[in-house]
Amino acid sequence: MFFGHLLWSATGHISWSATAMDRLFERQEAIQEALAKKHLADGVLVLYDITSSYMEGEYADSDLVCFGYNRDQKRGHEQIVISLLCSKEGCPVAVEVFKGNTKDETTVLSKISELKEKYGMEKVVFVGDRGMATKAKYEQLDHDTVKVISALTHGTIKSLCEKEVIQLGLFDEKNIVEIIDGNMRYCLCKNPDMAAKEAATRQVLLKKTTEELDKIIACTRKTKNNKDIRAGKVINKYKMGKFVKFEGTGNDLVYSLDEGKIRQESSLDGCYVIYTDVLPEDMAAVEAVENYKSLMHVEQAFRNMKQVRLEVRPVYHKTDDRIRCHVFICMLAYYVMWHMKQRLQPLFEADGEGKDRKYTFDSIMEILKCIRKNMVDICGIESSVITTPTEEQKRILQLLEVNL
Repeated sequence: MFFGHLLWSATGHISWSATAMDRLFERQEAIQEALAKKHLADGVLVLYDITSSYMEGEYADSDLVCFGYNRDQKRGHEQIVISLLCSKEGCPVAVEVFKGNTKDETTVLSKISELKEKYGMEKVVFVGDRGMATKAKYEQLDHDTVKVISALTHGTIKSLCEKEVIQLGLFDEKNIVEIIDGNMRYCLCKNPDMAAKEAATRQVLLKKTTEELDKIIACTRKTKNNKDIRAGKVINKYKMGKFVKFEGTGNDLVYSLDEGKIRQESSLDGCYVIYTDVLPEDMAAVEAVENYKSLMHVEQAFRNMKQVRLEVRPVYHKTDDRIRCHVFICMLAYYVMWHMKQRLQPLFEADGEGKDRKYTFDSIMEILKCIRKNMVDICGIESSVITTPTEEQKRILQLLEVNL
């Protein structure tokens, strides 16, 4: 079955020949155009995000593999950057591999141009993660044909509060408060669980910072490094410098916590702002927030491609085209997996939720693996025989619309 071949090949169980990969890579643009035509229509909402995947070994013949901001927290490893374009429902449509030092926002304009030029979309609602559509990039967009949904960075929220465009008192845990500033709409939200997590994280980091600073201050042993240099290393380690005030220099260093800044930072715990330039009559504030949250579909795709099932790593190919094709194969495998999940939804829904549920995607693959194709030789005459599916296997195959 083709879906099985793609899924297994992506995990390395079946090797693609170099010739097959080269031929597939030649067809990547045509295949992605066909997928876009099938799953994207003019004016629809499109999800976009990027991730990185670290590499091991030497890649002397590659221009893609280099050092950059590693989202896997794997320091000392070169990497590639992968972008993924999905439909609103999370169906993958197109993938692209960039150099490992590529910044998120630098890929946005080219991707929007691709939507318009390659896929023939005159109008699009582009959904990207926070910081993706920066102010500079946003101003370069054609706002008549491209609308944006994204989230503000923490720093931008502070800046808008200082300019009194938004007020902290408007953030509510139950209701979305909308502020309209010119052609931009800001949807103010607050997540109590996120607030508790952010407060706890800051408290832990402050505790670790003060404990190490206290040791430095109390130290009477002479060292080559003055206390302020050692204190600077602690601040860089825990990123709590904005909350710490220092007095004195060298070995006369003393510090105190800036309680005012800590309270100010605490007031923003759990607060986030979704912004969009889609007209209110075309999309309500609640819809804008939900559409931004749809980016979790892209995150789920990356998680499946990188870690859970398809394992884009390790990449054994050393040339850029083969690396690109390897990632493209993983996307195609996830495309098949995504459609399988959609067709199996009735089975998942009937199974309920919780740890005791019987059916998961992995368990279904294990059930299907029990179907075997055997070669039978009778008196020199060979024939293939497929094992008779069980009732459970028949039900799964029926949902998948697969005929043996």
